[in-house]
Amino acid sequence: MVNSSIDTNVLIVGAGPVGLFAANECARHNLRYRIIEERASQSEHSKALAIFPRTLEIFDMAGIVMPFLEKANRVTQVAVMICDRTLAHMKFAPDETPYSFIAMVPQDVTERLLVEELRRKGGTVEYETKFISAEQDDHGVNVTLEERGESIQCRATVVIGCDGAHSTVRHQLNLPFEGAEYQASFLLADVETNTSLPADEMQLCPSEFGPVAIFPMSDTRRRVVATVDNIEGDVPSLVLVRKILAQRAPSAIEARGLHWSSYFRIHHRQVARLRELRTFIAGDAAHIHSPFGGQGMNTGLHDIWNLIWKLDLFLKGDGKQELLDSYSTERLPVIKNVIETTDLLTKVMGTPNKLAQALRDVVIPMVSRLAPFQHAFVQRLSELGIAYQGSPIVDGTGERYFEDSLRGGKGIRSRFLLFLGNEANRSTKDAAKQLAESFSDVVELRLFDKPGLLLVRPDGYIAFSSHISDIAALQEIRSVIRRQAIGSEKRVV
Repeated sequence: MVNSSIDTNVLIVGAGPVGLFAANECARHNLRYRIIEERASQSEHSKALAIFPRTLEIFDMAGIVMPFLEKANRVTQVAVMICDRTLAHMKFAPDETPYSFIAMVPQDVTERLLVEELRRKGGTVEYETKFISAEQDDHGVNVTLEERGESIQCRATVVIGCDGAHSTVRHQLNLPFEGAEYQASFLLADVETNTSLPADEMQLCPSEFGPVAIFPMSDTRRRVVATVDNIEGDVPSLVLVRKILAQRAPSAIEARGLHWSSYFRIHHRQVARLRELRTFIAGDAAHIHSPFGGQGMNTGLHDIWNLIWKLDLFLKGDGKQELLDSYSTERLPVIKNVIETTDLLTKVMGTPNKLAQALRDVVIPMVSRLAPFQHAFVQRLSELGIAYQGSPIVDGTGERYFEDSLRGGKGIRSRFLLFLGNEANRSTKDAAKQLAESFSDVVELRLFDKPGLLLVRPDGYIAFSSHISDIAALQEIRSVIRRQAIGSEKRVV
């Protein structure tokens, strides 16, 4: 017999940055949730570091950006260097966002800030609690957990697996993790350095010995990521880090001390779908790739931003199954693009082929000076260029939308914002008002000082736009909304 008593709406498995952000979003949307973590406490290691402009915009819309800005070292330049030879030097300062920089925040700080935000919302992480197994039915998920050695049962409406690359949730769903492993091992080290390199510049260093990326955490502290052919010792030593920097990095940098270091193997893999009935996966549980480019954590945070508003509408009876299906449809192409980009960057920076090295060293200086290349580079790295064109719940390009009225955590929730230009005639304004009233739980009408119509989703992406404010455009907007929302009719979840 199915146990129909729901203990929680959302069970989040894993309290890394992705799981913690999911819990914060559930709290912001007033969803009942539990977040469990097998570890006894949060990570003490810096691990993921870069937070990109679109992620900062997302944090702003979620109402949590300020603590991250206070802790961040801001990077506004990217240099490609072969030892002391500069192949390219590009400004990283997109002008269409208030966050025209990369925020360098160590993962242990990110986790601490997210835990503190969660506690401010009245939430807590259930540590030393392990996900064991789950059985799904049409109305929920029966989950077996192990809490400090004791087996316990929980029933959730949905489960989100944010439990990392070795995800138990993913294994439970029998989802293949398709891809391959890089032959080389990777070294990660946080080192104390001199101040010879700019604190606002990251360096990407191609080399015949293997690539190196140097991320400034402060004036005198830097993250070094490099491939290594041979692992020496249990963890990388300061001697090894100095050897690698001497071979591959600008000669001015001096590694004076070692804060933390680790070896790891990296794969480029992703699942074919992110949802199985009422179980979803996000972050490293769904996709892993090369650390060059620093996209991993950001991509996982964007998974959650795409998912939670859809779950909120569905769980409150306002969203259709098609809305939940769109999570995979929209995120998988983005994930594929990230994997392909970081894979190409890794191969270009570390190719052992002499001819390919020579070609790279000629081509990069030429193309990096071209304005279209610089724009494309910044758009891709910043994640400001992410769009959901082709999504079944979007009509148009699906571009991001960000302005002051969306900021601060309350500017946009699980409501579509219907922006109508002040120039619209009375009949169009009346029709827009009627449309919003017919979807009163999910649509909010706002006037703005631009001509046309705009339907903005609860995640700040454009679902429909028109330069003309008329009844025909409003009918198209109604069609877009109907694909995903129920309106005045309620569905029992």
